[in-house]
Amino acid sequence: MAASVSDSEDNISCPICCEVFTSPVTLKCSHSFCGQCLQQYWSLQELLLCPVCRKQCVQDEPTMSLAFSSLCHNFKTRKSVREDWCREHEEKLKLFCFEDKQPICVVCYTSKKHKNHNCAPIVEAVEELKAEVKSGVSSMLQNLQILNKSKADYQILADTIKDERQSVEKMLRQEFDSLHQFFREEEEARLAALREEELKKYKKATKKIEKLSYEISNLSMTLKVINQEMEMDEITFLQNYANGLYSPSKNFLPDPNVISGIDAAKHLRILNINLRSKMCELLHDSPKSVTLDPNTASNRLVVSEDLSSVYYVEQKLDVDDNLERMLLGVLGSHGFMSGLRCWDVEVGDNDNWTIGMVKQSVERKKLLKMEPSSGLWSIRLVNGKYRVGAKHRKELKLPEKPCVVRVQLHYEKGTISFSDPSKGLALFTFTDTFEEALFPYFNTASTVCPLNIS
Repeated sequence: MAASVSDSEDNISCPICCEVFTSPVTLKCSHSFCGQCLQQYWSLQELLLCPVCRKQCVQDEPTMSLAFSSLCHNFKTRKSVREDWCREHEEKLKLFCFEDKQPICVVCYTSKKHKNHNCAPIVEAVEELKAEVKSGVSSMLQNLQILNKSKADYQILADTIKDERQSVEKMLRQEFDSLHQFFREEEEARLAALREEELKKYKKATKKIEKLSYEISNLSMTLKVINQEMEMDEITFLQNYANGLYSPSKNFLPDPNVISGIDAAKHLRILNINLRSKMCELLHDSPKSVTLDPNTASNRLVVSEDLSSVYYVEQKLDVDDNLERMLLGVLGSHGFMSGLRCWDVEVGDNDNWTIGMVKQSVERKKLLKMEPSSGLWSIRLVNGKYRVGAKHRKELKLPEKPCVVRVQLHYEKGTISFSDPSKGLALFTFTDTFEEALFPYFNTASTVCPLNIS
């Protein structure tokens, strides 16, 4: 039966698309095609030929057979109706084989082909498989939410990267403008000093030239007179000689005050010293190089343009919740994994602050415990009391309120120390083992004054 259905379908299939005819048309050569298939085929040909026998045709030659069209339509209808019948046994499909993943009839179920297979009525199988699909859909929806969240986070990150680039570009331009201005001023200063030396030495040289020109003129005149008088009679020559008129003039000795040329070495040396000094000023890696990273600042902290101060505001700021941003506080721009580092924080009259260091891997979106186990080493001032960020909340008894707190990290030694540099007073020292980068940490909840890195 399946073979006869297949044969029948072949007899009413379009030679172009190989599907059952849709709106069939027939040419004079008796070959039939789907109307749209034939027109599309002819649109690609220079001559209108039959796609099968290659006989030449004309544009109005295809004719539609209503009876043939109806036959094709009825065949498609019968085929769709019989989709739920077993082509092999001509029985209705009532069971589903889970192992072969296909609907089967009762005869299939009793055959050797599906012997001992796990089968169930189609209704039950559909219900079970839909539940399985729904579970998968639920998992896919969760994955979709995760992907959308991740996409949104990366979009925020992409926007933040763009903003960061613009901000850093602005600062770079300012730094290079300052550097260019320094070079222009230094150039003018060096050229002015060079011109001043030239002017002084040129004046001295011209005075020497004038004096020598006068001496040369006098000596030349004397030589001329002597030469003339030596041509006179002998008695006159002897009288003049006796009177000392022909005595040689004084010897001209070399001038001890020799004028040197331009001291090129001095000018270039001063230029080199000034340039090195400026480069050291710009690139010196000292405690003053600790700056704040505004991308890590929580939504109630504002970082100054020079990245050295942090202010608290009572109204939450509308900022991107990027991956770097802290729930509370702000971090330094650079982390440290070696060496001895030190910087001062001006707290002044600020009455609510926290200062210290955090691990790079600290959970930035969570409220940190004030203790090293959470990756934070700090001291703080809250409600008029100074406390160490340790597990048992140790209180510090200070003789005076510090205006400046110095933070010192000795990475290899494993210490983070706090002190009052103005009094030379040690406040507290943490001792630990560090295995990753540590970042300076700052936080304030006071509107009295900001925290300043000095």
